Amino acid sequence: MNRWKKKNIPANRPAKRPTLSGEGFGGRFGYFFYRAFVNIRQNVFVNAVTIGTITLALLIVSLFLLVFVNLENASEKWSERVQVTVYFDRELSAQEQATFNKNISSIPGTSRVGYVSRDEALKRFKGRLRGQETLLDGVRPEILPTSFEIALKRDNRDTQGVENYVAALKRVPGIKEVQYGEEWVRRFNTMLNFMRLVGALLGGFLVVAVLFIVSNTIKLTIYARRDELEVMSLVGATRFFIKAPFLIEGIIQGAGGALIAMLLLLALYEGFLHNAGSFLTFNPTTAGLAFLPPEYVGGIILSGIALGFIGSLSSLKRFISV
Repeated sequence: MNRWKKKNIPANRPAKRPTLSGEGFGGRFGYFFYRAFVNIRQNVFVNAVTIGTITLALLIVSLFLLVFVNLENASEKWSERVQVTVYFDRELSAQEQATFNKNISSIPGTSRVGYVSRDEALKRFKGRLRGQETLLDGVRPEILPTSFEIALKRDNRDTQGVENYVAALKRVPGIKEVQYGEEWVRRFNTMLNFMRLVGALLGGFLVVAVLFIVSNTIKLTIYARRDELEVMSLVGATRFFIKAPFLIEGIIQGAGGALIAMLLLLALYEGFLHNAGSFLTFNPTTAGLAFLPPEYVGGIILSGIALGFIGSLSSLKRFISV
C-alpha cells in the first residue's frame, strides 16, 4: 500500500495501455505498414498466389489495351486517306487557285488543301503504272483534269461529317464536280465502329472477369487468416486497427502485381519487335507499332492498387462488420 501512496496513484486504477512505437498519426500508420510487411513475410506463398493472380489478370487486360491502342493508331492513319477531290476541266490561273484555296480553307473541317495541275496529275498517273509507263506514250497532260485535294480534320472523317462537308463545299461558287469515294468512306467507318464496339465489349468482359478473380483470390488469403482476425476482435482491437494492415497489404499486392504485369508486357513487346520479322511480312517498327502511352501505364498501376484495396475491403466484410 505504501508503494501506491508514494506515487499518488489509486490502487484500483487500471494499468495504462502501452502506446505504439512513435506517437501520433505517423507512428500509428508506421505500425500498420510494419504489420502489413510482417504478414506478407509470414504468408509468402499465399501472397505470391495473390500477386501472381493480379499480375496475370492485369497482363491480359494490358495486352488487350496494347492491341486496341495500336489498332486505333492504325485506323487513325487509314482515316487520313479520307479526302475530298474537286475537279476542273481546265487549268486554273494563279489568282483563281488562290481564290478557291481561300474559300475552301474557310470551310469548317478543312485540314489541308493542295492544287494538282495537269502535269502533276500525269506524273502521278505514270507513277502508278511503274514499269508500264510505255502505255502512256503519246498521252498529253491536256486530257487530264486539274483538281484540289482536300484533307479533312479528324472529327470530320466519319460518314456524316464527310457528307456535311461536301454539301458545304458544293455551295462554293465555281465548284461543281466533287468526289470523295462515298462507298469506301461508308465501309471504312462501318468497320471502324464495329471494331470499337467489339473492343468495348471484350474490354468490359475482361474487367468484370479480373474483378471477380482478384476479389475471390484475396478472399481466400483472408479466409486463411480468419483465426487471427477473430483473436484481434476478441481482445478489443477496433475495426480500423484490424483492417488497416490488411488494406495496406492489399495495396502492396495490387501495386506489385501491376508493376510485374507492366514489366512482362514490356518484355513481350520488345521480344515481339525483335523477332516479328521472321514470321510477319512487314516490319512492326516501321509500321508504327507503339507501346502503351504513359497515361495508360499509370492507369493500369492505379487499377492494380485499387484492385488490391477494394478486394481486401470487400473480403474483410465477411469477418468484420462495417
